Amino acid sequence: MNPPSRAPFLIVETGQPVPSLKRHGRFPHWIRVAAGLAEDDVVTVNVEHGEVLPEHPQAFAGVIISGSAAFVTERQEWSERSAEWLRKAAAERVPMFGICYGHQLLAHTLGGQVDYNPAGRESGTVTINLHPSASEDPLFGDMPVTFPAHATHLQTVLQPPEGAVVLAHSVQDACHAFRWGDHVWGVQFHPEFATHHMRGYVEARADCLRKHGYSPREVARGVSAAPQSRQLLRRFVRHARNHRAS
Repeated sequence: MNPPSRAPFLIVETGQPVPSLKRHGRFPHWIRVAAGLAEDDVVTVNVEHGEVLPEHPQAFAGVIISGSAAFVTERQEWSERSAEWLRKAAAERVPMFGICYGHQLLAHTLGGQVDYNPAGRESGTVTINLHPSASEDPLFGDMPVTFPAHATHLQTVLQPPEGAVVLAHSVQDACHAFRWGDHVWGVQFHPEFATHHMRGYVEARADCLRKHGYSPREVARGVSAAPQSRQLLRRFVRHARNHRAS
């Protein structure tokens, strides 16, 4: 049995990459690599395909919830079932980190409101602006007040959960990151994306971008590296392990 400080991380797989990017693996692989985790440090459960989440959330050092092409507002059975499990894990103070759909699912789970962003689709490498509240945050505390991150989404967290601290925003999204308690984070952007992932999503969502008034070519040209964003997953891993050991 693993000692407490080396318990595995659980990746909750809620969706699949666009077809053109599947040659790069599934979301759990992207997340694991960005987080600096070895294969035997991770357990993956594909909830979208009906796999059942483990009975005991506390068996894990932390939980990372992936992005998805699904919408939280669809209230799909697998999504609502996952929300119940995440609610239990949050109550048991298991460290959790939600990405895009995972961010929205955590907000929904904890009583926030998720719906379509009135500002429309946000896609490409965007500028994230930290609020003063982020200065004392365990993950965001020593990050630059502005940094680039990759984003692709139509829905957003319109109302954070009660008691949550909003940590960051962009021009189009008022809640790009929040913390609930001292152990749950959600980020609307994708820290696991490299530039080739982001460019692939811009190409795959080109028609939608045009409908929302954007030039896919210009959005693709604006894609750049986002190293500070990518470091967040490693920060979460360190924090989760320290949290478990304390």
